[in-house]
Amino acid sequence: MAGASTTSSYSTTSPLKATASVLVLGTADSAVLGLDGAKTARTALDEAAQAIGFTGKAGSTARVPAPKGVAAGSVLLVGLGDFDASAEDVAATQEALRRAAGAALRTLDGVASIALALPTATPAEVEAVTVGAGLGAYRFLEYRSEGATPGEITVIGPKGKTFAAAHAAGAVIAAATNRARDLVNTPPLDLYPESYAEIVKTQAKERKLKVTVLGDKELKAGGYGGIIGVGQGSTRGPRLVKVEYAPRGAKRHLSFVGKGITFDSGGISLKPAKSMEDMKSDMAGSAAVVQALFGIADLGLPVRVTAWLPLAENMPGSSAQRPSDVLTMRSGKKVEVTNTDAEGRLVLADALTDADAEKPDLLIDVATLTGAQIVALGERTSGVMGSEPARNEVTAAAAAAGENMWAMPIPEEMLAGFDSTAADLTNSGPRPGGMLAAAAFLREFVGEDTAWAHIDIAGPSFNGSAPFGYTPKAATGAAVRTLIEIAKG
Repeated sequence: MAGASTTSSYSTTSPLKATASVLVLGTADSAVLGLDGAKTARTALDEAAQAIGFTGKAGSTARVPAPKGVAAGSVLLVGLGDFDASAEDVAATQEALRRAAGAALRTLDGVASIALALPTATPAEVEAVTVGAGLGAYRFLEYRSEGATPGEITVIGPKGKTFAAAHAAGAVIAAATNRARDLVNTPPLDLYPESYAEIVKTQAKERKLKVTVLGDKELKAGGYGGIIGVGQGSTRGPRLVKVEYAPRGAKRHLSFVGKGITFDSGGISLKPAKSMEDMKSDMAGSAAVVQALFGIADLGLPVRVTAWLPLAENMPGSSAQRPSDVLTMRSGKKVEVTNTDAEGRLVLADALTDADAEKPDLLIDVATLTGAQIVALGERTSGVMGSEPARNEVTAAAAAAGENMWAMPIPEEMLAGFDSTAADLTNSGPRPGGMLAAAAFLREFVGEDTAWAHIDIAGPSFNGSAPFGYTPKAATGAAVRTLIEIAKG
């Protein structure tokens, strides 16, 4: 199980001297950037852009012959739109660079070597270009008989250790996001709770991190009614995976919980066929939290992080849970199942109970939880709910990382929609407002004083439309960068 990506290095050479197959340069307001002091070459490229009508619209690209004085084999112009390196909105500048680098790399299949000379005046801009290029270079070719990736990437930028360090960090962040994409893109035939747990164990062992895996027997003994109930309809039983990164001297503890439904048929409350096509992606939250943890470990950040992955296959087998069944959750609460397709909150509730018991400084769950998220916020913006300080920390980190997330409330009336005559709660709540209702349900499994945020990535986790910027079709790796940004502090 592996996608195809490329290696990345950092260089302070002049863009003119870069001997790559393709030199990538940014274009803004119909002018080529990045060739200061090389008037002849810049003029030739400006004229070439004008000749083909290339205006530098954000995300657009055009490949032209390298002019005299440029060592690269050819030049790829990538549009930066109304880019202004001196603008006060630093986050917007960095995102423009990420998207431009990603758009460029998406067009360069089979090219042996690529040098990016986009505007990078700060270490953060070097990191942004590196992340964008690494994400744009991603291809998932594991199950294809043909396909090519871009070759070696070189990011050109200023001299200095901080710039080189920023490039190294960007490469780690891109790799973590791409590993999450790999997991989500893998077919459910091959990625199921047991095999998923083995992949995580292997990746954790490479980093000398502690992993604990609970199987069927341990889950039953521990009273994990939510995870067991969702997984019991499949012949491939559920798992709860815990991964721990605890560097010496860490003063803050972050706990990440990720929904891990490796395939969601809806169970007995069967989904329509069309709604099942992309349900291999229903474990994207778990992929995000574990790969963020590995990225944080690879960066050596001085923060303790625990990732919890409740993994199950939601299938309509003869042993599947039924509407009107009552589950005894890990917390001891009783939940009446009124809709077996409202399963994600059940596995999350059990894992949240364990995570909250450790009293972390910040508890975040990430989940492809509701179609209502897409109705409310669309395909590219995640909803963030929870305690106000935690919610605000997540949205601020998302803005810095270049991920679209929007703070949403948990209205007080939502919980009443889970009233049950047979148990403490039902698992299916009121509509409209299903995204907010699901958060109200989850809040019942978190302490009142816990700094907790819930991120619903139902839409942003899987791109069913055309690629854009650094985002490919299919798995996106949503939330990985935000979680790493939170750990950076």
